[in-house]
Amino acid sequence: MNLRDLKYIIAVAETRHFGKAAEHCFVSQPTLSGQIRKLEEELGVTIFERSNRSVAITPVGEEILHHARQIMEQAEAIQQVSKRHQDPLAGPLRIGAIPTLSPYLMPLLLTPLKKRHPQMQLVLSEEMTWTLLQRLQRHEIDAALLATPADSPDLDTLPLFDEPFWVAYPRNHPFYTREKIAQSDLDSENLLLLSEGHCLADQAMAVCHLQRRQSEGEMADLRAASLETLIQLVGAGYGITLIPALAMRGSWASGSGVVAQPLASADTSRQVALVYRHSFPRQAALQALAAVILDNLPNTVTPLDPSQA
Repeated sequence: MNLRDLKYIIAVAETRHFGKAAEHCFVSQPTLSGQIRKLEEELGVTIFERSNRSVAITPVGEEILHHARQIMEQAEAIQQVSKRHQDPLAGPLRIGAIPTLSPYLMPLLLTPLKKRHPQMQLVLSEEMTWTLLQRLQRHEIDAALLATPADSPDLDTLPLFDEPFWVAYPRNHPFYTREKIAQSDLDSENLLLLSEGHCLADQAMAVCHLQRRQSEGEMADLRAASLETLIQLVGAGYGITLIPALAMRGSWASGSGVVAQPLASADTSRQVALVYRHSFPRQAALQALAAVILDNLPNTVTPLDPSQA
């Protein structure tokens, strides 16, 4: 049994005539009749009752036709899916992004992406790094925008840009009168961090050469769930923090009482990359997304060459 045989019996059922069915299927009548006869012999049942004047469908034939139509419908659906995916940019592209990146990067790329690739449907989710990596491995998303290396042989990486860290501090802080702030200037400061699970907290600790979080003192219990909340704590005078450069475009940048300036030190940045499964078939779509991102970055970050991965 094959799809061609099912197509033949559906045609006969619809026309109630072997000759017309053969014309519909672009084959000769003996070919169609012979193939249906072989199918009936294979199944051991009679699908059609034939006479010189009419063709009737048997009760078992009705049941077989019901399933045949379902199978042909699904076969057509498979063909349609294949046609859509002949254009790798068409259809949904499920992208995850970390919370310290998504609110600041997405406004830069959504409109340009829509203009350049209107056939691409971006489906976004915002979650912690470890959750995104799990969802990536479970095929629940197609790729993730991360700021930490993905240590897995099943995953590949498209590097996008280096994002420097800026120091954020209250306007009345002594840093306000300094032309430059060095990494060493942070040693004696109260560094505010995001809560557990945010990769930005670990990155800030690395920049400040902290081996562990503060476990005592007035700063020990201050943990923010979002970057915006962290900035509010800074504005209220609870300490300073480090923020990634793209976050300078956030709503807090005006009227918050917070000042930010880049660190005058080397190696105080994080690398943002697009991470995806090695087996993902629509890598051209990821390349297209990466190109739009790189074309719309502000001058506060340093674009990288994805081909050098």
